[in-house]
Amino acid sequence: MKIKHIFFDLDHTLWDFETNSNQSFKYIFKQFDLKVDFEKFRSIYYPINENYWKRFRDNAITKEELRFGRLNDTFIKLNVRVNDALIVLLAEAYIDNLSNYNSLVDGALDILDYLKPKYAMHIITNGFEEIQGKKMKNSGLEPYFKTVITSEQVGVKKPNAEIFNFALTTCQAKADESVMIGDNYEADVMGALQCGLDAIFCNFNKEPSAENIKSVTQLVQLKQYL
Repeated sequence: MKIKHIFFDLDHTLWDFETNSNQSFKYIFKQFDLKVDFEKFRSIYYPINENYWKRFRDNAITKEELRFGRLNDTFIKLNVRVNDALIVLLAEAYIDNLSNYNSLVDGALDILDYLKPKYAMHIITNGFEEIQGKKMKNSGLEPYFKTVITSEQVGVKKPNAEIFNFALTTCQAKADESVMIGDNYEADVMGALQCGLDAIFCNFNKEPSAENIKSVTQLVQLKQYL
């Protein structure tokens, strides 16, 4: 059947998480007068953050443990002494400032302008409830989407089938008329396919994936599928 609904992931798919995250960290490090070699920090932090997010998706840790642990582990590896109270303050300041920076993935607005007249578009995100709306509003993404579904709203995270089923019901969409587009192979692609949606993998890092999976390395390439 013809696709009528597009479900997009937000972070790393449309909203340029790493660029905006870097800016937020630079700001708060200056704000708290924290002397850190930023290039070393980012090279250590992002792999740690990715691992914490995987554990968070698997419900192995809480949001608070994620926010504290990823910074604490990074500072330990950097051999930079930062006490627990300051880490808590840094974690809060980072989140508070993150949506002030709103770089988008290359071609995001162009592809959304192309898709908007043809499809009903929605967001399904594992990101935190209190910040995802701010990101969308401040970056100019908000007008393109009819619905925003967050994992905190549903109580489970992608790739759990419940969040996809909740999204389909909320948006009055049928699985075989819907496609999920995202950068996370497990959470976005496999999660959607297991619920009967089509899926397109935003494989910006050119990771190995199954041959039968639809994928793009740039957002503009979505035009070949939609």
